Parts: sequence; structure tokens; C-alpha cells
Amino acid sequence: MSTEQGIQGNNTGLDHTDLEELDLSGTALKAKDVSAAEAEVLDSEPLDSEISDLEALDLNDTASEQRTALEDTALDTTLKEYDLIIVGGGMVGAAIACGVAPTGMKIAILETFENEPQWHSDKVDPRVSALTEASRLFLASLNAWPSMAANRVTPYQQMSVWESDGTGHIEFNCDDVFAENIGHIVENSVTLTALVEQSKHFDNIHWHRGVSIQGISPVQTLEGGLGVKRQVFLADGSVIQAGLVVAADGARSQLREWGGVETREWDYDHEAIVTTIKLEQPHDSTCWQRFMPTGPLALLPITFNGDNHYCSIVWSTTPEECVRLMALDDQTFCDELSLSFEHKLGKVLSCDPRFSFPLRQRHAKRYWQEGLVLAGDAAHTIHPLAGQGVNLGLLDAATLVEELANAWQRKQPLGIEQTLGKYQRRRLPDNLKMMALMEGFKRLYGPVPLPLRWLRNTGMNLVNDTPMLKKQLLRQALGARSGLPKNAQVNLA
Repeated sequence: MSTEQGIQGNNTGLDHTDLEELDLSGTALKAKDVSAAEAEVLDSEPLDSEISDLEALDLNDTASEQRTALEDTALDTTLKEYDLIIVGGGMVGAAIACGVAPTGMKIAILETFENEPQWHSDKVDPRVSALTEASRLFLASLNAWPSMAANRVTPYQQMSVWESDGTGHIEFNCDDVFAENIGHIVENSVTLTALVEQSKHFDNIHWHRGVSIQGISPVQTLEGGLGVKRQVFLADGSVIQAGLVVAADGARSQLREWGGVETREWDYDHEAIVTTIKLEQPHDSTCWQRFMPTGPLALLPITFNGDNHYCSIVWSTTPEECVRLMALDDQTFCDELSLSFEHKLGKVLSCDPRFSFPLRQRHAKRYWQEGLVLAGDAAHTIHPLAGQGVNLGLLDAATLVEELANAWQRKQPLGIEQTLGKYQRRRLPDNLKMMALMEGFKRLYGPVPLPLRWLRNTGMNLVNDTPMLKKQLLRQALGARSGLPKNAQVNLA
């Protein structure tokens, strides 16, 4: 990775690869049979952070020709001063801006896409997230949840997980922990649109759309050692600066590289296929997941215009099998999907255009340098099998909001160790724990010898028959654990 020497970077734009959503971070999606009308939705929306849970799909779209903005449509060539610069206007970046704005900080959001995100009621966004209750509470604290619920969210009360090579299975129900729901399946465009609309209520949030970043400066210590500054250099010659720059620019974060933050990363040797399907039987407000030797298949319930026969799928499989499945015509694909899902909900009647992307785990060795902090997919990406990627990104946002607001109230500089070190100490262990858990699941449910398969089946059934263990796992699924920020704490009986 590059280190800080003068102006870092080159003439490239922001690169959103978040799978804040489906938690689907990675390289560009490959689409099959996308019509012009369908492509319009994908081309017009920014992608964030933070796969797959599905932190946003990176569709590698080009920016639209017509620019829109909330306030600033262009940057002039003079130095502009802000308290906080957020690079990346996806879910994580927009959430941080909305959370910090009540402090009165002057905030700039730099976004490569020129158009504001759009949600379309007549079609389902292929990028969805399985939001935990902790994430819902955080979004509610930002006043984004009411408009999300008014558009389209699908609560689910049950989870059904089973093993293809045996009899192992686990059934979860929200009643086991006296909760109303386990979580909500939400299209990323629903969440992002609500956050952008909420940001318009703050005069101190300044959106700069259609911009391309050339680099960032080394950290500058202010006179007397009272804080630091970073400058951000744009391709049009503009320069803006702030006491802290937030890198919310996705899994392949340029700011992370320019700041000299190293990562640990490896390929899962898996690719994921996502699409929306219509089923013969209703989804029963249940998330379904089948573990197969080639990878997990998940069906996430979507209630589309009152019809509960729809699901969003995330099918993780080997690269070779992914190529074969993507090459099938729609009817043959639906038939294979029905068979792989063991017809749990009858036949798969139809599917929307399919997209595929490689899966890769990535984690930054640290989350901050002076004047620079990472959040969402810029800090970490994980396997989408449990849908935790976007939730980890939103918890990053909630924690950073809390620490920045506390520092601002104490008149403490934002970009120094006393502020950012606390954020890292709160988030890095939690993210590592979840990443280790997902890696363990991925390896456990991969191809293993027969004796291990027997142990795996026996273990699943044992957990299913042990109420206390099931409750602990269910609490994790809701995001109910210690150390979370106040605006994301889940209280269960």
C-alpha cells in the first residue's frame, strides 16, 4: 500500500464497491439479460457501503449526464473549509452525515454519482440488506425509518436453516426472545433514498455530486498542536479541507490506500448470484438458508405491492458453477433453483435479471490515521452468508457519530487519537469477532469428510434442541449485544 508522501493519489474518481448491502462487496457485477429499462435503475443509484448483507453492489456504472445536487452543484477553485468531509454518499456515509449534523458541524459529502438515488415502487432493487433490530433503531434515531417503512420493508419473524448432506436443521422464531421481529429485508435504494431525503433537513450538510478525487494531503498539525487538518484535492482543481476526512468510499477505498492503511484480505473462492424471484407459495415471513457442498443458498422474503410470493436470493457457489448457472436461460435457472431449494416454497415461477460477483474478505489493520478514519466496507468486508455486512457498517456509523458528537461537545479535535482511538477500540473487536464467525461457518459448511459431516449435522440438531443456545444465536441475529452505541441498543426481555 502507498504511504503518505506529498499529495497522494491519481486522477481517478471515487469507487463505491460496498455491499452495504447485500453486503456484496467486490468487483463489478456481471449482468445477464438486463433490459434498458431495468439498467436505468442500476445506473442511477450510488453504491455504498460497508455486500451483503447484503454493503451495495458495485455495478461500475458511468455517471449520468445531468447533474443534480442537494445544495452545491460544483466546487470552485478556492480552498473551502469544513469541519468534516465524508467521501462516499452511500448508506454509511449518508448515515454518518445525518447523525452528526445536529451538532452543527459543517459537513461536506463527496459523491461520484451525479444523480440522487431513486427508489422505484414498481420493481424490486436486486441490492437488499437483512437489517437487524440494532440497525433499525439507529436508522429510526436518524428519522429515516418512517419513510423507509412507508415505501417498502419486509419484516421476518422466522429463520429456517438446514443441511443438504443430512438431517441437520435449526429453526428460529422471534417469539423465543419475546421480540416482534427478527429483522427486516430492505432494498438498499429504500434506505439510501430515505437518508438522502433526511439530510435535506440540515443546512450544514453540503452534497457535492459528480466529483472526482485526485488525492489527499499528508496530515497537517495545527499551530500549537491543537488538532490536525487534511486537504482533499479534486480533479477540477478544487481543494477542500477539514479536521477529519471519513473514508466511506467502499471496499476498494482509494482513501484507505492513499492514507497508507494496510489490509488483510483473501478470496473466498466463491461467487454470489443475486436476483429477485417469484414463488408458487408465500414466503411466510421467513428467511430460508440451505447449506450445500458448493456453498449456501439464501432466500430473503420480499413483500412486493402486498404480494408475499417474492424473495431475493443470494446463491454463493464455486466460480465454475456460477458461470454455468449464469449461462442458463431463465426457465432452466428457475428449475435448478427450485431443485436446489428442495421445493420448500413450491416451484420458482420467474426471476428478474441475475447478477454475479466474486466474494472476498478484507479487513483494515487499523481504522484511523490522524485526520482520516475508515467506516463500512472501506474498513471491512465479509461473506454474505449471514447478511451481517451492512449491519456492521451501520454500527460503525452509529459508533463514529457518538464519538464525534462527544468530542465536538468537549471541544476536542475530531481527527486525533483521543477521538478516533475510541472508535477503533469499540468497533474493531466487534467486527473481527463477526468476521471470524462467518469464516468459521464458511469453512464448516464447505466440503468436509464424512465424519465431520456427521458431526456437523449432529451439532445443528443439538443447537436446535437447546433453547439457551438458540436464544444466544437469535440475540446475535437481532444485534443485541453489549458495547453498542446508545442509538442502536436492543433491549430484550
